[in-house]
Amino acid sequence: MPSIFNALPGIEVPVGSITKSLSKMWADTAARGDPAPASDDAKATQVNFVIHLGLGTTPEDAVAQFQTAEKFSRRYPSRVVVLCPLRDDAGVTELRAKVYGECFLGKSKGDTRCVEFVALSYPVAAREFLENQVSICLSTDLPLYYWAHRFTDTARLADYRYLLTRARRVLLDSAFAPVEAVTQTWPHPEAVRDLAYARILPVRQSLGQFLSRYPKEVLCSGLKAVTVAHGGEQSAEARVLLQWVKDRIGLCGENRAAFSCVSPAGFPAAALSLTFDYEGKKTFSWKGSFRSGIACFEADFGTGRTELKAALSILPPEVALSEAMFF
Repeated sequence: MPSIFNALPGIEVPVGSITKSLSKMWADTAARGDPAPASDDAKATQVNFVIHLGLGTTPEDAVAQFQTAEKFSRRYPSRVVVLCPLRDDAGVTELRAKVYGECFLGKSKGDTRCVEFVALSYPVAAREFLENQVSICLSTDLPLYYWAHRFTDTARLADYRYLLTRARRVLLDSAFAPVEAVTQTWPHPEAVRDLAYARILPVRQSLGQFLSRYPKEVLCSGLKAVTVAHGGEQSAEARVLLQWVKDRIGLCGENRAAFSCVSPAGFPAAALSLTFDYEGKKTFSWKGSFRSGIACFEADFGTGRTELKAALSILPPEVALSEAMFF
């Protein structure tokens, strides 16, 4: 299987001349008549973005995440550093580098947005030099965002303290991270964001808009249990949805409801549901399928039965990135 570094687009360059290679890349791009920044100022880079592709990343997945970062950069021009650890590094002692860049023309003639990628392949033997090389690749005076993707060992990731402590946001995806990553004590836990939580922003908004029509006393009085059910594809989304509901139900004060996340046999793979069980006759349920794009509310809080259909979606990966980074 090819390495993730080899699967990524770009021109391989000497590690010691990355900055010069980027300048030459843009000069060659302009000479071909393709969109290129007229100067460093024209790139209007807004963020430094480090993507750390863990050992669980396949070449195909690496390309998909590269494309996600590229789409993200059309809105937020970025200097992106992609870290590619070697799975089989026997006899390898040195770093390798690639550079890649692309400019996107906006709505006006002067609106040119550019992204620069630097991919670094490294063996364990070169680990001690990696963070110094990353710091050289980053643009100065810009915020740093760090995304650890499909890492397999939480303890090993915790060794990258330069990135974990300097980053304004540390992005994880609980759908692909080790279980202990959710409860790990990171250097700055307030900076950690879960992409699974960001993805379900439309779900949270839809549920919040529906439930906000009822006073919290009506929602919480007599509540015995809250259950989120999910199919095989949505376990991470189910877990973060349950925690979101639990946090908000907790605002009701003396609530004794039991909270659970279940995956019933035969439950549709790309579906989620949320159910409130009450003492007495009150009812609330919500169920949606991400494949059909439709969700259904059914509720009776003592003022008559309500049934409502609503659109259902999750955020595209590049939009989930911006949601997790900036909000």
